[in-house]
Amino acid sequence: MNNSVGNTGRVLWAGLRALLVLTVLCGVLYPLAVTGVAQVAFPGKANGSEIEDASGKVVGSALIGQTYLAGDAPDLRWFQPRPSNGLGTNSVNTRYALILSGATNRSGDNADLIRWVTDAKAAVVRDNSVNGYTVKPSDVPADAVTSSGSGLDPHISPAYAELQVHRVAQRNRLDVAQVEKLVADHTDDRVLGFIGEPRVNVLKLNIALKELLTRG
Repeated sequence: MNNSVGNTGRVLWAGLRALLVLTVLCGVLYPLAVTGVAQVAFPGKANGSEIEDASGKVVGSALIGQTYLAGDAPDLRWFQPRPSNGLGTNSVNTRYALILSGATNRSGDNADLIRWVTDAKAAVVRDNSVNGYTVKPSDVPADAVTSSGSGLDPHISPAYAELQVHRVAQRNRLDVAQVEKLVADHTDDRVLGFIGEPRVNVLKLNIALKELLTRG
């Protein structure tokens, strides 16, 4: 009986020591080491790829899309992002909120998806057609009317950005050439020249637009 109790005590004590050692190693030292390396090697990415405006205020992340609204409608002074997760009509994530991310999970022939895309295309044509510049339905790129797989994509295609140039210029009383230059300056090429597609970060573009308006 005494031997059995003693053996049990030694096993429990060995298990407790292993638990304490592994807790310190895996729960304290390893996370601190990884965090330290990340802060030294990739401080921006480690802190969430935060973006600051001209005043130094953090206004968002380069990895997360944002909406630009005037009440419940798009604020047409600014470049608009892709629709958020099912065009903002079929989930709780209607405004790039981080409660949920995900795609619409609708097939290409789904009646609801077809209606969402059709309505979104009509809105893009209507909102971006201004005096002297008319948008045709065939001009509207796919990313203007569909959400990304996550519903949080911060980028749009150069084609969608360029489609919005005349509207942004008119709403802000700017020359079209000024706004076109902003888009060109904020268009990122393919990674390493061949991975992915050219893209425009909407938040960075709108920050540059705000700075231009402030200077003007």
